[in-house]
Amino acid sequence: MAELSTVDIDFGDDGLVPAVTQDADDGEVLMLAYVSPEALRRTVDTGRAHYYSRSRDELWEKGATSGNTQSVVDVRVDCDGDTLLYVVEQAGGACHTGYRSCFHRSVASIDDDGETVDVETVGEQVFDPDAVYE
Repeated sequence: MAELSTVDIDFGDDGLVPAVTQDADDGEVLMLAYVSPEALRRTVDTGRAHYYSRSRDELWEKGATSGNTQSVVDVRVDCDGDTLLYVVEQAGGACHTGYRSCFHRSVASIDDDGETVDVETVGEQVFDPDAVYE
């Protein structure tokens, strides 16, 4: 049996910690979002991924609108206590643009200032966002 210890999560000045979300089956990185203490509490209590939307300034459950839910298999904390890893079973696409992963584009080239990039789509679109988010 593993030894239990305690870790203080560093929610930062804004009260949020980044959470990388990874597919439990194949290890693919699906998305990155932010988590508040309440979002983490609800995730652990329900087994469903909860996050905090910085743009909408509200707590949200992944898939509540789209049906593309995340069942949480494990929540891990990095060595510094300032990043979480949600290991999930993903139903449907994780990205609001309809792709399985938010990381569905690969950098093909970068301009001289290093800010503008050309990308190639490498991921799979698994649903039509216009049909889901009407």
